[in-house]
Amino acid sequence: MLTRKHSIEGKNPFGNAAELFDALDAEAAMKLAMVAGDVTLVLDDTGTILDAAYDPSEFPGFENWVGSNWIETVTDDSRPKIMEMLAAARRGEVQHWRQVNHPSRDGDVPIRYAVLSVNGGEHRIAFGRDLREAGKLQARLLQVQQSLERDYMRMRQLESRYRMLFELSSEPILIAEAQTLRIREANAAAHSLMNARAGSLPGKKLLTLLDKDSRDPMQTIVGAALSSDRVSPISVRLAKPSREVDASITGFTQDRGQFLLVQLAPIGEGVQQAVSSPVLDLVENMPDAFVVASAQLELISANQAFVEMVHAASLDQVRGRSLSEWIGRPGIDLDLIEGQIAQHGAARNVSTVLRTANDVEGEPVELSAVRSAGEEALYAFVIRPIGRRLRDLPPGTEDLPRSVEQLTDLVGRMSLKDIVRESTDLIERLCIEAALSYTSDNRASAAEILGLSRQSLYSKLHRYGLGNLPVDPD
Repeated sequence: MLTRKHSIEGKNPFGNAAELFDALDAEAAMKLAMVAGDVTLVLDDTGTILDAAYDPSEFPGFENWVGSNWIETVTDDSRPKIMEMLAAARRGEVQHWRQVNHPSRDGDVPIRYAVLSVNGGEHRIAFGRDLREAGKLQARLLQVQQSLERDYMRMRQLESRYRMLFELSSEPILIAEAQTLRIREANAAAHSLMNARAGSLPGKKLLTLLDKDSRDPMQTIVGAALSSDRVSPISVRLAKPSREVDASITGFTQDRGQFLLVQLAPIGEGVQQAVSSPVLDLVENMPDAFVVASAQLELISANQAFVEMVHAASLDQVRGRSLSEWIGRPGIDLDLIEGQIAQHGAARNVSTVLRTANDVEGEPVELSAVRSAGEEALYAFVIRPIGRRLRDLPPGTEDLPRSVEQLTDLVGRMSLKDIVRESTDLIERLCIEAALSYTSDNRASAAEILGLSRQSLYSKLHRYGLGNLPVDPD
């Protein structure tokens, strides 16, 4: 930003050296004018450029300026500034630096000018300083500032996430100063373990929370944690309430200070209460497959039924992989299921297939799914195999679609060729049933009104499970 310090106003004039300027010859004055600006223009009273001094390599588009008016060499938005500077020079006012832009083939060239009247006001000298390097520095400074702001926002977001994980963790965790063993932070699980009210643990000494017999072993493991990366947990007893816990300590450095991460795990029944959940146990042991997936349909967790269903060795083998590797036809079924969830809030009893590495066609399954709310949405799937149920049906008793709505529901589950075949079978069966009803189950008459031979009718009756009579010998 330009201020009055960029002009001669308010500055101490030369004293002892004033006579030196009176003795300047023309060549010295010319050199002084050339040095004072990157671009120096000699103007008449009307603003016509009489002469110009500049570096042609730095300002390649300025060579045709001599003889033209100064105002014609700048952009439209800079012309009022030129007029104001020339008018101020005619009035003999003190000049301040003003930025104007000169158009060129490579873009606008910003130059900061100050105008000085000479020869009793007959001529003007405009001293210009190139601002392109300053503009580049400002742009670079802006980029650095924006980068710092983005990094700061990412750090704030990470801090919020880790803070949430710290507070919601079911494992009791303390953070203490290494030198004083004073607790800096404690999560909700730690307060619950020690029967302390929320927010009361920070500020207390770690050793005061332990039984007297456990303080020396804790002091020993603290020293070991500060000198080694791996320290085995030890058993200590809390003071209130009196219970045994396993304590694991890890040292770390932050803000030039040493701190301790203390993890406490209740021994015996406490461990079971901390890590077990009746709901999780039921989900793990349910006969149907249960899967939790990310918003990108990547598997996060699953019960043992799903692991066995996809013939995997363990959950770790399938975690992080896309559900499209196993469920439905790639790019079709899961997209339809997502659409149903988005429209209705859930997908119920969707017929699809579950594929494994050795089974290209896949096993028929029914799938129900729901999605959680929020930005980081999760999907929950219940998958039930129905292949055995279909195989247990008697031959020829598979129900065909009974309506147009049922046929259109097959779109997305079957190819168009299969849907057309199902439609043909539906019409054929309905016609045979109508003929049998019309002839009071007289197959010979039914074959006649349908235009079929009795042998063809008996074959279709067997196919559709409508009765199976011996074929007439003739």
